[in-house]
Amino acid sequence: MEDFKFVLPYTVRVADVNYGGHVANSAVLNFFQDARIAFLKYLGNYSEIDLGNGCGIILPEAHVNYLAEMFLGDELEIGVRISKVSRSSFVMEYRIERGDEATAEGWTSLVCFDYQARKPRRLPAEFREAVEGLE
Repeated sequence: MEDFKFVLPYTVRVADVNYGGHVANSAVLNFFQDARIAFLKYLGNYSEIDLGNGCGIILPEAHVNYLAEMFLGDELEIGVRISKVSRSSFVMEYRIERGDEATAEGWTSLVCFDYQARKPRRLPAEFREAVEGLE
């Protein structure tokens, strides 16, 4: 996790496991969301519905690469970082590890969104500065 400045510990729960006895593919997206929420709070007490100036985020695209099975009770680490920032969007990258083994990687495209006006907006300057401060 050396390339990730933020890492969230996570223990696999019963609700995360499918009929095959391992973590469900849909649960990995939930892991990403849990880590994203914690990362935004760490970054400056932001949330998915509040990046400042009436702006939240929407997620139009997600990619997951499953690398190894995960099981009930596994102690995981979920790394999060922002890899690309544009005028009104950014990309978050994720890496899930169990010990030294990578179990999943992925990314989400996130767009700044005004929930009252129901349209995209520019990223708030304060949020952009917080992101740039991590580099």
